[in-house]
Amino acid sequence: MLDPVVIIGIGEMGGVFARSFLRSGHPIYPVGRHEDMQSLSEQIKPVLVLLAVGEADLQDTLKQLPAVWKDRLALLQNELLPRDWNQHGITNPTVISVWFEKKPAIEAKVIIASPVYGPHAPLLANALENLNIASVVLGSEAELLFELVRKNLYILLSNLAGLKVGGNVGELWQNHEGFARDLIQDILAIQEKLVRQPLESEALIEAMLIAFEGDPQHNCMGRSAPARLARARQQAAQFALELTTLNSL
Repeated sequence: MLDPVVIIGIGEMGGVFARSFLRSGHPIYPVGRHEDMQSLSEQIKPVLVLLAVGEADLQDTLKQLPAVWKDRLALLQNELLPRDWNQHGITNPTVISVWFEKKPAIEAKVIIASPVYGPHAPLLANALENLNIASVVLGSEAELLFELVRKNLYILLSNLAGLKVGGNVGELWQNHEGFARDLIQDILAIQEKLVRQPLESEALIEAMLIAFEGDPQHNCMGRSAPARLARARQQAAQFALELTTLNSL
């Protein structure tokens, strides 16, 4: 029997990964985010600890994460950047930028291959292959950062633009490209402050459009859109950024 995998947070996404690891032969230990993880870490010696809670619960859960689990951590949240794990003393997690959807009673829907990087990237990629979910193992931290910002741009643009124009991502680019490009510049201005380095805007836009083409019918405005707008405005204020298009929403 292979070494076990701990999954913290068994929602729709955690359930997909649980199935994928079980098919690989790894026993699964599901852990609720309010359980005593320190006590559990003294009993369970996993090969991987997948943190599958939503982004709103990420920081509180990382605070509780036992030290012995930090070197085998994997993250999958949206709006994820290195600062999110670095502030907790986590230096080398495995990170996957998830590009598939999972909703109740519906099989996972792949938009594009999910990039993954870190010491346990092959383990994650091989597990997902059991469910015919495409992934790609990245070769550097720089590639990972690009992919994380790419996903952030996709999520933030579609959600924030959806507050104004509704519709899907295909219609957004076809009918409102000018507005979308203006909003992209505001989003990337915030992302540059968060990652503390310049970003390749055109390369990121091209990469984002590949994801648009992967599922042009994907609805823009998810239920998290108002919270994402509030967070973006808070970040803009934090960095003293004057973002006209963002502030017009």
